[in-house]
Parts: sequence; C-alpha cells; structure tokens
Amino acid sequence: MPITKGFRALVDEAMAQVTTYSVAEARARMNDPQVQIVDIRDVRELSAGTVVGAFHAPRGMLEFWVDPASPYHKPLFADEGKEFILFCGAGWRSALAAKTLQDMGMRNVAHIDGGYAEWLKQGAPTETQEERKAARASG
Repeated sequence: MPITKGFRALVDEAMAQVTTYSVAEARARMNDPQVQIVDIRDVRELSAGTVVGAFHAPRGMLEFWVDPASPYHKPLFADEGKEFILFCGAGWRSALAAKTLQDMGMRNVAHIDGGYAEWLKQGAPTETQEERKAARASG
C-alpha cells in the first residue's frame, strides 16, 4: 500500500496548528509554576539527560495519561490552569503529540522547536536521571 501522506506532511500540518516555542521562549517559561515541561521521549532516550524539572510522559502513553476516562490517567494533566510544553528529540514527535492533545480538547499545550537536540545545542539547563533522583531524595 503506497503512503499517501508521509511523516513530513503530518509534521508540517501539526506545526501549522500548534504553538511552537523556541528554546529561549521555553526557558523563559520553565520556572513559572503554571507551566509544566513534558519530555515525551522514549525511556531509552532519557540516558542522555532531560530538561530540568521535566515530567516524563512517553509518547506511547501520552493520550492515556491525559484522558481522565483512562485507567492510566495522571492527575498532573487534569490541571486546566497549567500550560504543558512538550519536547522530544528533534521536535517532530512533540509537534504531532501537541496536535493530538489539541484534537483531544487541550488548548494549553505547545512544543519546543528542535526538541532536546536544540535544547542541548543552546546550552539550556539539563539534568541526568541520577541528579533528578538525588534531588528528590534530599528534598
């Protein structure tokens, strides 16, 4: 069966319909208590580190964690006052995920252009899983 719409067309459509922040714009929002950065990368990608304070919600579970009717629902996503800023490795999956969450009815969702690769390139703050665990244990 031939592909009639490739991934690039899907990503381009999503990018045209969702809020996209630059790394600088996301950094400016990351300390706002009404903003939650969400890492949607696969668990295997976390060994490269993550954005400081990011909540990990794997792309494969995101819709289930967001939907209050799902047995997998995470209460974090029920906070309608929060803005959720998604990121992935390069900004493609996060654009598609933000579009999907908008299709589900969320209006407070955005994503980071260039994803974690761009975050690293710009020297934005990161933490390892070990640093995150140590911070939770001490605080």
